[in-house]
Amino acid sequence: MSDKPVFLVTHPRACSTAFERVFMTRRDILQCAHEPFGDSFYYGPERLSERYANDEAAREDSGFSKTTYRDVLNRLERDGSEGKRVFIKDMAYYLMPPNNEPAAIAPSLRKSEDYIEKGNPTVIPLATLKKFHWTFLIRHPRRGIPSYFRCCVPPLDEVTGFKHFMPNEAGYEELRRLFDYLREQKTIGPSMAGEVNGKNDGEITITVIDADDLLDHPQAVAKAFCEETGIEFKPDMLTWDDDENQQYVSEAFAKWNGFHNDAIHSKSLTARTKAHKTVTEESENEEWRQKYGNEAQKVIRACVDENISHYDYLASFALKF
Repeated sequence: MSDKPVFLVTHPRACSTAFERVFMTRRDILQCAHEPFGDSFYYGPERLSERYANDEAAREDSGFSKTTYRDVLNRLERDGSEGKRVFIKDMAYYLMPPNNEPAAIAPSLRKSEDYIEKGNPTVIPLATLKKFHWTFLIRHPRRGIPSYFRCCVPPLDEVTGFKHFMPNEAGYEELRRLFDYLREQKTIGPSMAGEVNGKNDGEITITVIDADDLLDHPQAVAKAFCEETGIEFKPDMLTWDDDENQQYVSEAFAKWNGFHNDAIHSKSLTARTKAHKTVTEESENEEWRQKYGNEAQKVIRACVDENISHYDYLASFALKF
């Protein structure tokens, strides 16, 4: 079984922070790193995002204006030097240029000035990518994208600091590209999570979790995930109603203010009691129109439709419950 740092990679609003809280209860064996690559992606000298390109004050205020991708990896190495296994939760799109632009290895990680890696969609060398135990979490765009849009418009934008919605932060295409590259390089697979036979020693299975399954069957999903990653599962990992846990989580999530309020104030991860209501494209459009206006509804619909194929593709590999 792999003892590499576990990397749960996802896209925004996939219930990933709620799932992360499960593993933050295991501070006896795990050191959790909450979205560390956002520091270099948004704020540092190697930043790839356009969001704060013209806002030097925001980059300085973040405290990460000098953070490179090498700095983030060094921080993760230090986390792993304390005898605990590292558990990372982060966005795939933090690892690659936006808008499907060609990737080049981040300057701080290059072996030489002209170093390139053909086919690598990320700014992280393949040798470094291979050091992690990769797992994936997805959520249908019709739920993930409207939730993210809400974080980027009034009144919540005053809290998050994300003052406008950027479709290139939806994150589905980047997650798919990373998934395919890791499979191609045999960093994950070929065995699927849950398969009993045919798995090679040391092989990292293809482990994809759908947020709907997580919300419907949280204990079963957490247990299956632990089996695939070699983390000891305990049922009480799904409960965190104590002051120590709450303080730890509040500090860990502070840098992404406003995005994780529900997860911060939660006390456990329990199965939802209300089934999804049946929706049509027309009813979705009307809901978004009422909440955000006509133009915003069109933006959300276009972004949802653009990403459904990426979600469907990744969902075809998801564990079944």
